[in-house]
Amino acid sequence: MGAQDRNISPPRIRQLDEAAINRIAAGEVVERPASAVKELVENALDARASRIRIEIADGGRTLIRVTDDGHGIAAEDLPLALSRHATSKIDGTDLLQIHSFGFRGEALPSLGAVGRLTITTRATGSDGAMSLHVSGGRIDAPRPAALRAGTVVELRDLFHATPARLKFLKSERSESMAVTDAVRRLAMAEPGVAFDLRDVSDGEDKVLFRADPAASLADRLATILGRAFAENCMTLDAEREGHRLTGHAGLPTYSRGNAVHQYLFVNGRPVRDRMLTGALRGAYADVLAKDRHAVAALFITCPPTLVDCNVHPAKTEVRFRDAGLVRGLIVSGLKHALAEAGHRSATTVATATLGAARAEPPRPAAPVYQMDRPSPRARDTAYTMQMPGFADASARVEPAPEPTPDAAPGYLGAARAQLHETYILSQTETGFVLVDQHAAHERLVYERLKAQAEAGGIAAQALLIPEVVEVGPWAERLLALDLSALGLGLDPFGPGCVAVRETPALLGPVSAEALIRDIIEELEEDEDATPLTLRRRLDAILSRMSCHGSIRAGRRMSAPEMNALLREMEATPMSGQCNHGRPTYVSLDLKDIERLFGRT
Repeated sequence: MGAQDRNISPPRIRQLDEAAINRIAAGEVVERPASAVKELVENALDARASRIRIEIADGGRTLIRVTDDGHGIAAEDLPLALSRHATSKIDGTDLLQIHSFGFRGEALPSLGAVGRLTITTRATGSDGAMSLHVSGGRIDAPRPAALRAGTVVELRDLFHATPARLKFLKSERSESMAVTDAVRRLAMAEPGVAFDLRDVSDGEDKVLFRADPAASLADRLATILGRAFAENCMTLDAEREGHRLTGHAGLPTYSRGNAVHQYLFVNGRPVRDRMLTGALRGAYADVLAKDRHAVAALFITCPPTLVDCNVHPAKTEVRFRDAGLVRGLIVSGLKHALAEAGHRSATTVATATLGAARAEPPRPAAPVYQMDRPSPRARDTAYTMQMPGFADASARVEPAPEPTPDAAPGYLGAARAQLHETYILSQTETGFVLVDQHAAHERLVYERLKAQAEAGGIAAQALLIPEVVEVGPWAERLLALDLSALGLGLDPFGPGCVAVRETPALLGPVSAEALIRDIIEELEEDEDATPLTLRRRLDAILSRMSCHGSIRAGRRMSAPEMNALLREMEATPMSGQCNHGRPTYVSLDLKDIERLFGRT
């Protein structure tokens, strides 16, 4: 640094003006149009609105209008509503006692700092309405207006005061989708409130989302997530040390390829929290592949003092006083629900199956009157006469005996055939079931392995000739982990090699090399694996191992074997899906099959 540089006086500290302060603060609260909609709708909910209408244009860039029938704002308080940190929701004495959506007093001033904001409101019991306009932080004087009740907040030209922010917005379609998602989440939080979201761009009036008041959360979720979710979800209600978990979560076979259908709420507030989503993912780890995601709407309620929702100005992040307790509540609550519903398979699987079966369009047929229908005895006689090799039509007709399974059939029925040495066809009282023999047996083997591991260790079988597997740098680490608890006996065998002398007895004859490769692949996700972390990943490793000991597609099975598999499925938790979340069976109703053939 030269002498001339040292002579330059340091910059002076100055106080920014109110307009600059508000624009800076707005950057934290209002990231995009969806953020503005969220803040305004939350204000409407805090005002005890029963109906909320949202209108946007150009994805929210040029117009956001929120109309509610809440209690409104008193005329004398209206100018104060545009001041930063002015709020009617808390008194500031205890920042942990938060019982409302908003409490920071930043939304309206921030919106007025970056756009053209007009508030028209009429407080309950007042003689008339008042309107206030603010643009770029400059507030006009209040004036009388016409409004029957509630509040209308109109925001035009978002970010006109900070045009550089406009460059960071996405396409109109993307911004509209983000707005819709924000409204959907708030609609889940308040099932009893009516929501109406419309796109009014270019003079149109297009409904983006609508939800009438619902009698229950289940009804609201059916409206938002669809009837298919309502038919394929589990109801949750668990409690632990003052924290309660409620809501609904989809069956593993009703999973999705992304996590956009996961909705989390804390004390009624929509949040996006890594710890909560991690707990949700962990609860489904046993029944979903890594590239599949559960559909769920989970609600955590607890005393306000046990959670801090003042972590970020946008209020989408929270911090629990005991995060481990909340995580454990979510995992245990979901696992309990999964165990109870483990035998169920999503009805959407059966629907897709029926959709794949295309029947020829039925031809118009003459009506069949009751007198034309054959009696059961006449029908049996006709069927007997049509059997190959029937020689004497006057012979005594006796129905063929039904095959008897080894055990009394349950909801999966009795096996009737094996198709392509891959699928088991089973007859039930109301239809039939098609079972994927490999997927089903994989789940059964997995549950047996877990039971053995929890009981003290998986039984091992010694190989007549140890199998040498080249594993490179993993040799030393595998030997250090002591895999005997998994039924694996390993010995060193030269540089970069291990000798497998024992494999899990439950798996039967397996390829030791393929088994070791799968375990290494699982452990590669945690390069610092230790005996402790290995125990945490035990289920994931056992899931991979179970695949090696399962009945393969292409293996012919006898009737007793097929029925034994069905009976074990009925007695095994979570047998409705394999370890990767695929359905193990499809159940089809006879009435649906009859429709395909025009028999109804």
